[in-house]
Amino acid sequence: MTVTGNPRRKSLALRRRPPTRRSPRPAIALDALDNHLGYFVRRLQIWIFQDFIRTLAPIHLSPAQFSVLVIVSANRGLSQAELAATLGIERARLVRLLNRLQSRELIARLRSSADSRRHALELTPQGHGVLAQAKILGARHRKRLIEKLGADRHGVLLQALREA
Repeated sequence: MTVTGNPRRKSLALRRRPPTRRSPRPAIALDALDNHLGYFVRRLQIWIFQDFIRTLAPIHLSPAQFSVLVIVSANRGLSQAELAATLGIERARLVRLLNRLQSRELIARLRSSADSRRHALELTPQGHGVLAQAKILGARHRKRLIEKLGADRHGVLLQALREA
């Protein structure tokens, strides 16, 4: 191959090599990890979260915010403490989540008539609209997960984790 002129072009031309066929890489041995449920649960969790984050991105909602909207919608008047306990979220982190949702006018914190120190949570009309969109997107995500696992395995895994 003859290259004349610009030395940079010559250098680039000399570096180009025809593509070579690579043999498939052997599977990486997992050794003791192959029998650790936590390893595989974590790998699946990563896939689930990445897919769900991408799925909810068009409506600017995180998986945690989705969970808050779902629980508040299903339990009108729930307190922040009850919500934190239900979702297993630190109260300080929940307050930040609720502040974000409130600033987007998706939830309202109302003083409880039973206890003035307690806030009762409820969705705003806008919150109900966003949740409806999120549930549609969530159903698409669920469908992809079922396709990945298979319907039977999905059902068995869901039931086992509900009971754990």
